[in-house]
Amino acid sequence: MLSEIKTIAENLAPRLIEIRRHIHAHPELSGEEHQTSAYVAGVLSSCGLHVTEAVGKTGVIGDLSGGNSDRPTLAIRTDMDALPIQEITKLDFASRNPGIMHACGHDVHTTLGLGTAMILSQLSEALPGNVRFLFQPAEEIAQGAKWMVDSGATSGVDAIFGVHVFPSIPARIVGIRYGALTAAADDLEIIIQGESGHGARPHQAIDAIWIASQVITTLQQSISRTQNPLHPIVLTIGKIEGGRAANVIADHVRMIGTVRSLHPDSHANLPDWITNIVTSVCQTYGAKCEVNYQRGVPSVQNDFDLTKLLESACQEAWGNNHVQIIAEPSLGAEDFSVYLNQIPGCMFRLGVGKAEGKNYPLHHPRFEIDETAIVTGVVTLAYTAYKYYHQLNKQA
Repeated sequence: MLSEIKTIAENLAPRLIEIRRHIHAHPELSGEEHQTSAYVAGVLSSCGLHVTEAVGKTGVIGDLSGGNSDRPTLAIRTDMDALPIQEITKLDFASRNPGIMHACGHDVHTTLGLGTAMILSQLSEALPGNVRFLFQPAEEIAQGAKWMVDSGATSGVDAIFGVHVFPSIPARIVGIRYGALTAAADDLEIIIQGESGHGARPHQAIDAIWIASQVITTLQQSISRTQNPLHPIVLTIGKIEGGRAANVIADHVRMIGTVRSLHPDSHANLPDWITNIVTSVCQTYGAKCEVNYQRGVPSVQNDFDLTKLLESACQEAWGNNHVQIIAEPSLGAEDFSVYLNQIPGCMFRLGVGKAEGKNYPLHHPRFEIDETAIVTGVVTLAYTAYKYYHQLNKQA
């Protein structure tokens, strides 16, 4: 089966590059992926898949029935949205939509999902099970996975695989991580209420800006002294609003930020821990406060058995030299984790780094990939799907 998958993938390579470049040239923001969704639906329909549109607002599902439709269903998830970034790559197929760019590689992800569907649709009789392709909107705002799940996208699904491109890994290399791959990401708002006064007489006021600085400093210092250093936590205040004039002591400050963590215990305790510190600092200096902690997406925790299956498939397909075990998780976030609250799954990193020239990071206006990685990605996904059902047959 592997040789057939590779042959089909190589034959499809020019078409897949064409698809990727079309999607790259026509990026759409989170929740606005209307043209991308229509394009995806058209390609899936041409391959004979049963297509459902408007799933999770602008998401698409493609269902492929294998030779034995009574077998379990495996899902493959790829995301479709772009970022509000002005592209400056000067590529022939650069974004035609001003201020919007596929700077996170979701054009590649969508292509990988379509390419895998195109391959497996030609081998469906030899596939002893069903595959559901989830084309998800709004990953960049961490909402799309929830929309898809709420719309029933995972109903009847037994396992799920996902992929994210990575420019720091060379093309044709697959990065595999056991356990935690990404961090939980939550939103934080802190409001401090003091009392206004003359800038020359601070003792007659309660300076909300100065107190806000104490809150930020105390939170950062407290992480190193009250939290387990083996359970990383990153707390970033990204925006501060407050004050009216240079000679008026501010009575109100609003801060917003992000909180990242890897360990479930740390994640569970963060709201109370932050609230207690902020309240204590504010009480010390006579201010009032409000802490709003909003849960975002949990950490991506890769299932061990599915990760082992993926690693085995990659080794057979590409050899050990093309498989990289990722030693450390990322404190970036990925709403693929929402699916993992429902079903076991695994996400891997697909290397897209170019051999020559600078490889710009994700979310950079010059981000670009080595397109040879596309064949690596579709073969990896297609062969992993085949091995998933082959392994189930052996266990039966």
